[in-house]
Amino acid sequence: MEAYSDFARVYDIFMDNVEYEKWAEYLIGSLKEYGIEDGIVLELGCGTGVMTELLAESGYDMIGVDNSEEMLGEAMEKRAESGHEILYLEQDMREFELYGTVRAVVSVCDCMNYITEEDDLLTVFKLVNNYLDPDGIFIFDMNTPYKYREMLGNTTIAENREEGSFIWENEFDEEAGINVYDLTLFLPREDGLYERDEEIHYQKAYDPEKVRELLEKAGLIPLAVYDAYTKDAPKPDSGRLTFVAREHGKEIPSDEK
Repeated sequence: MEAYSDFARVYDIFMDNVEYEKWAEYLIGSLKEYGIEDGIVLELGCGTGVMTELLAESGYDMIGVDNSEEMLGEAMEKRAESGHEILYLEQDMREFELYGTVRAVVSVCDCMNYITEEDDLLTVFKLVNNYLDPDGIFIFDMNTPYKYREMLGNTTIAENREEGSFIWENEFDEEAGINVYDLTLFLPREDGLYERDEEIHYQKAYDPEKVRELLEKAGLIPLAVYDAYTKDAPKPDSGRLTFVAREHGKEIPSDEK
């Protein structure tokens, strides 16, 4: 798994099109729907802490896990400004460790797609199951194979701003199910020149049925799959899906199966 480094300092600027507030409202509503109105919530792949802060603002005791020191540095700056008591841990999702269990686990912005091996994704799901309270809820999103094939595959995205510029090249290997992000950054320096940095990231396209299978193998109960951040069923052209699963604490009522 690649960790964001230099891109961390401009990540929030270039990701200002992400509807974090809308997503947070959805997550909070979903958690409350399952009776989780307070308590400890873990965010996997918390990045710069935007979502972590929004959930903390709603009264949850937040833990954020990410494997990028630079991204967590940005998150901790937000924490200092907000005053929220958020615990940030620099850990790989495939090996994360907590001091105890949590009421819920969330993950947004296709962080799970960065797990490019099925066995590793299964390991993440097993760890989630291990650290969830009985009947705890796991909510996460993933990009779909359709998105990589039809929306991102073999495209180039470029953007120029005062704070910096980037060129984002995508290459999708459909047979392997791997999308390669080649990200080139041009960030301004104090002397008026630009510093060029390059990062390469890899994401895996998982079929929703495979995700469900891995959740079940990890001991979690898949409850629902939606067109991302809605209650609508997945569509053939859905670019992102939201998955909801439960820790295997009790028998699930028939209307939730």
